[in-house]
Amino acid sequence: MVSTLPSRRNFLALSGLTALSVSMTAACGSGGKPAADGKVSFAWWNIATTEPGKSLFPQISAAFTAAHPNIAISTTSLENEAFKSKLTATTSSGKLPDVFQTWGGGVLQQQVDAGLVEDLTDVLDWSSELTPVSLQAYQFGGRTYGVPYDIGMVGFWYNKKLFAKAGVTAPPATWAELLEDVRKLKAAGVTPIALAGKEKWPGHYYWAYLAMRVAGLPALQQAATTKDFTGAGFVQAGAHLKELVDLQPFQTGFLGAGYATPGGQAATMGNGKAAMELMGQWAPSVQKDAGADLGADLGFFPFPTVDGGVGQITEAFGGGGGFALRKGAPKEALDFLKFFVLENESKLLASNGYLPVVRGAEKQLTDANKKVVAESLSKATGFQLFLDQAYPPAVGQEVNDSVADLMAGKKTSEQVTTSITEAAKSA
Repeated sequence: MVSTLPSRRNFLALSGLTALSVSMTAACGSGGKPAADGKVSFAWWNIATTEPGKSLFPQISAAFTAAHPNIAISTTSLENEAFKSKLTATTSSGKLPDVFQTWGGGVLQQQVDAGLVEDLTDVLDWSSELTPVSLQAYQFGGRTYGVPYDIGMVGFWYNKKLFAKAGVTAPPATWAELLEDVRKLKAAGVTPIALAGKEKWPGHYYWAYLAMRVAGLPALQQAATTKDFTGAGFVQAGAHLKELVDLQPFQTGFLGAGYATPGGQAATMGNGKAAMELMGQWAPSVQKDAGADLGADLGFFPFPTVDGGVGQITEAFGGGGGFALRKGAPKEALDFLKFFVLENESKLLASNGYLPVVRGAEKQLTDANKKVVAESLSKATGFQLFLDQAYPPAVGQEVNDSVADLMAGKKTSEQVTTSITEAAKSA
């Protein structure tokens, strides 16, 4: 996250919406509040600023409004970090757009606790058509507050040609093997890893996965309850990350690099200037959009295990994209989400930018790497949502900031865990 959200008490005071908002159930009966011309309009905020979403999302929106001429959609598309910043600001004022991008987890839960988000449980009569894992991040206390359109996991995307150039014949299965491969790549004159250090969230993937592999998935879940991240496993995760950083594996200027920007992480990878990037299921499409398409040279492997660690390689870290509705949004907004997800699943999958959330839709995947990710996810024995979304906003922000500081040589592993713990206890 870019900045922290106010406390629940401040949320409620700022919004004044808990008692005043019209529920979705009531909105379903009234059909929203039409304008003088009889049209129902709603605002839709998304993060589709790169392909394929940049072209596909407007196409889906246009198809929906063409079929429903009484509905108008006002769309705002913002880059990931700009979106988070704008949503944080508007949420702090007690307002949310009718339909907005969400990754679920602690961020959404805080908005829910403030009474700003519509409970969809009783009106989402098509939820049974969605996969349980895709819904998980949007459910709290047995209630559902969001609709997924994508789900996946973070892993290493790698350039097979550059691996071969360095004499690396197979993807690493352990952390020690990964470090050795980094050394081989550097010796061959190849930049091992592309990283968007400026945006911080890509860097937190390393620490999060190492914590999972060393301490185990239950340790992350327990820390969320105890608000204590100072355990030996978390400290060791940072120590292992420092081992990687000390090898100087990232591209020149990585601390100032963006993710999808010209010359950033995705472009560096797509243009064949780095051998690996640790990124989610959307990586190939952003590589192509920001740089070039690696085609058959692109491969995928899960985050390695760590010798002596209790975490399994089948425990996945990641998440997807979804949309939530503000409290009192017109029922037509939910109709749009049903159209977006159920009636356009084939288009979403065909674009190679998304993975299936509709039951049985995985059969439609044709891209080899997407199949590998989907198969890995289907076999996952555990799943952890992105930490900057799973935990309360202030904690997620501190994870991002502290890990970035470790990578920049400004914090030790112990200082990272102490800072995160302090943020958790004061959140």
